[in-house]
Amino acid sequence: MNKYLVVYSMKGCPHCDNLKKMLVNENIEFYDRDIDENSEEYDLFVEITSNEYVPAFMIIQENNEETSTKLYAPDRDFNTLDEGVEIIKKEIL
Repeated sequence: MNKYLVVYSMKGCPHCDNLKKMLVNENIEFYDRDIDENSEEYDLFVEITSNEYVPAFMIIQENNEETSTKLYAPDRDFNTLDEGVEIIKKEIL
């Protein structure tokens, strides 16, 4: 089973920078997706979650031939960066 963490962030966002620093400190690997450079992908994320705030994240789990994706958005699924990191740790580790 493989799990991947994708973090949606934007340049100049202090919350985004802080979340990424927290993940690095926890030795959690992630793929950083800038929402300006990946706007079509992020627009789909926003449409699904009804939330356009960042940092947001997605956890992809591959298990044999099945793939599942969970989407997490701030103010919808977590209120603080610490809560977001705890969700990530539960899902990834």
